[in-house]
Amino acid sequence: MSNSMWGGRFASGPDAIMEEINASIGYDQRLYKQDVAGSIAHARMLAETGILTEADRDQIISGLEAVQKEIDTNTFTFSRALEDIHMNVESRLRELIGDAAGRLHTARSRNDQVATDFRLYVRDAIDTLLAQLKTLQLALVTRAEEHVETIMPGFTHLQNAQPVTFGHHLLAWVEMLGRDFSRLEDARKRLNESPLGAAALAGTPYPIDRDMTAKALGFDRPTANSLDSVSDRDFVLETLAAASICAMHLSRFSEELVIWSSAQFGFVKLSDKFTTGSSIMPQKRNPDAAELIRAKIGRIMGALTSLMIVMKGLPLAYSKDMQEDKEVAFDALDSLSLSLAAMTGMVSDLVAVPDRMRESATAGYSTATDVADWLVREVNIPFRDAHHITGQIVALAEQKGVGLEGLTIEDFKLVDQRLDSRIHKVLTVEASVAARASYGGTAPAQVAFQAARWRERLTGEKTEPVAIGKKRKHGHGDGGA
Repeated sequence: MSNSMWGGRFASGPDAIMEEINASIGYDQRLYKQDVAGSIAHARMLAETGILTEADRDQIISGLEAVQKEIDTNTFTFSRALEDIHMNVESRLRELIGDAAGRLHTARSRNDQVATDFRLYVRDAIDTLLAQLKTLQLALVTRAEEHVETIMPGFTHLQNAQPVTFGHHLLAWVEMLGRDFSRLEDARKRLNESPLGAAALAGTPYPIDRDMTAKALGFDRPTANSLDSVSDRDFVLETLAAASICAMHLSRFSEELVIWSSAQFGFVKLSDKFTTGSSIMPQKRNPDAAELIRAKIGRIMGALTSLMIVMKGLPLAYSKDMQEDKEVAFDALDSLSLSLAAMTGMVSDLVAVPDRMRESATAGYSTATDVADWLVREVNIPFRDAHHITGQIVALAEQKGVGLEGLTIEDFKLVDQRLDSRIHKVLTVEASVAARASYGGTAPAQVAFQAARWRERLTGEKTEPVAIGKKRKHGHGDGGA
C-alpha cells in the first residue's frame, strides 16, 4: 500500500500509524503506582481464593515491587509497542519472574484494570486538591482576621456600592472554596467503588472475592454492575466539573487581584515572587501569576467538554475512544493543583493598602443607602419614598461637588425638612460598616465571628474571634501598607 495515502508526516505504512494512534504509554505511565497496587491486591485475592498458588503470589508481588522500584528510579524502559502502562508492567514482570507473571491476569481484563487504576489516580488527585483547598482557605482566613476592620468599597457592576471590610471580602472567597471542597468530596465518595473483577464486561467465572480487593485498595465496596464498571467515566467527568467550578472561582479572584494591584486601584501589593517586570518599562510590576491562573479555566473546562463529547455517543461497554479520558484529565488536574498553589502563595504574600481602600470606599456616595435606612428607621418614611429623597440628596451633593458628609444640615433640609443633624452620624464609612451586623454581614464583629468559625472548621481548633480594635498576629505582619 502506498505510503502517500497516509500523509507526509508518516515515513511508513499503516502499522506505524496504528502504533502512533493506539499507544497511550506516553501519558498513562503516570498510573504505574496505581497499576502495581491494583495488581498486588488482585494477586493476593487470587491466592486467597485458591485460584493462584502462594508461591506464584509471592513471586508476582516481589516482581511487581521490583518493577515499581525501577520506575521510581527512572531505570525502567517504556515501550510504545506495548501500548500502555498495563502491558509494559506485565511484560517486564514476565522478564523478571517468568511464567508466573502470565497467571496474574487471570479473572481480570485491561478494561477493569484501567478503570480501577484511573479511579485510584483520580481519588489521589482529589485528596491532594482537598488538602490544597484547605491551605488556601486558611491563608484567606488569616488575612481576614488581620483585616476585620479594614474598610474597602464593595462593588456591584464594578461600581462603588456600599462599604465593606477587606476581611469580609476575603471570607466570601473562603465560602466559595468551601463549596468547591464539598463538590470534590462528594465526587470522591461516588467514585470510591472498585471495578476490579468486572473483567472485560460480563464478570468472570472464577470464584473471586471482589470485596477483598475493594477493601485492599481502600474502596468502600465493589461496583454492582460489570457493564457499568468498565464503561463508566462519570467519576472523571464529575471531578472535572467540580474542578472547572473551582477554577472559575480562582479566575474571578485572580481578576480582582489584577484590578486591585493596578495603579488605578492600589488596594494591594503583590510580592516579587508572583509578579514579573517588563522588557522595556522598568516601572512595571505585572501580576503574571494571577493572569495565568485566570487563564487556566480554559484548559480545565476544555478537558471537561472534551471528555463529555468523547463519551456522549458511546454504547456499552468499553470502546477505545475512552483512551482519550486520561491525557485531558491529567492536564486539568495538574493545572488546578498548580493554580491553587500559586493562589495560596499570592494570598500569603500580598500586602494590603488600607488607606487607599478607605479613600476609595468614601467615593461614589457609598453611604447613600445608610441615609435611606435612617429615614425609614428614624422618620418612619416608607423605604421607596426614602430612596427617592436620598436620590435627591445625592443629586444635590453632585451639584455642589462634595460628598454626602460635606453637606450641611441646611442642605439636607432643602431636600426634606424632616432631616436633622442626627443624619451626620450615619454618613461615615465606619458607621455604615458597623451598622451591618446581621448574620453574615460586614460588621467587624460579624467578620471576626465568621473567621473564627472557619478557623475552627479548617483546623479543628476552637479560637475566640479576634477582638475588635486589635489584629491577630500570625508571625508574618499585619498585612498593612
